[in-house]
Order: sequence, then C-alpha cells, then structure tokens
Amino acid sequence: MKKSALINSELSYLVSTLGHTDEVTICDAGLPIADEVQRIDLALTHGVPAFIDTVKVYLSEAQIEGVILAEEFKAVSPELHNALLAVIEQEQVNTGKEITVRYVTHEEFKAKTVDSRAVVRTGECTPYANVIFQAGVVF
Repeated sequence: MKKSALINSELSYLVSTLGHTDEVTICDAGLPIADEVQRIDLALTHGVPAFIDTVKVYLSEAQIEGVILAEEFKAVSPELHNALLAVIEQEQVNTGKEITVRYVTHEEFKAKTVDSRAVVRTGECTPYANVIFQAGVVF
C-alpha cells in the first residue's frame, strides 16, 4: 500500500504521468467540466472534500511551476483565495522553486480547463474556488 498522502488511484496515476507544462484543474462542485476532459470526481457532499485539502494533497505529490486563477476569486472569496496563496507560497519554500501566479477572467478560466489533462472536482461550495496547476519538473 502507498505510504504517501495521495491514495486516490486515478489522481495518483494522473500525477505520475504528467509531463512538463501539462495542466490539471482542481475545482469546486459547480465548475462545468467539458465532456472531452477526464473528470476525477472526488465530491461526496457539500464541502467534502474541501478545495484546500485537495490542493494540499495534490501538491504533496505533484511538482508545479505555474498557477492560473480567476480574477473574481480575489474579490468574491478572499479568505479561501488567501489560503490558497499561502499554500502556494509554502510550496515555493518547500521546493525551492518559483511558482508563477496568473489571473484571467472566470470565462477565460472555464475555457482554459479544456486544455487540462484532467479536472478534479471537489465538494467545495465556495464561489470561484478553482485553480489550474501547470506541472513543473523536479530537477
């Protein structure tokens, strides 16, 4: 049995097959997911699993170099937005690698998710609690 924090087989497989610059979206319960993109649905009920918990477990296994967020996230859900930025800052400290953060409109964000290798749906019900992670390299 795996020793690391990430035990979901679909998500673990996804992380192990990512290449440099591949993108993965982690989203709230309401984000539309295009039919042509792999859906990894973790949602059980409202708030379970939480967005930030899912992000932390994902980052325990995945190396990232970039983050894309909806501009609206900052204004509409500032507490969760700030919590996400703190997790990203800690990830930079832990890995010693710079992580760029870029903002787009929510409409642009939704369109961009089609380019993701997969969209991971959480049970989060906080508006705009969505992130696109761009895979980095460990070397």
